[in-house]
Amino acid sequence: MQRIKVWQCIGCGRIDDPQPCIGICRDEKREYVDAADHDRIVSLLEDIVRTIATTAPREGEAARHWAALRERARSALRQIDREG
Repeated sequence: MQRIKVWQCIGCGRIDDPQPCIGICRDEKREYVDAADHDRIVSLLEDIVRTIATTAPREGEAARHWAALRERARSALRQIDREG
């Protein structure tokens, strides 16, 4: 995911774009990401969290259950790393 550095006014909210100022502007550096990149990553992670929240291992299968969940999480992280 690419981060974009911008200046944002903490007073009026302007982001590198002219906007009527209310007279209390003070620019600070901020980092933004593309919304589509953010949504894609949140969706991948949301799937893993939902699975953890809604499943339970069968009797005596806790280790196998968590190993499978770890592998799904690792797979999602690899996908995120590949796509940047």
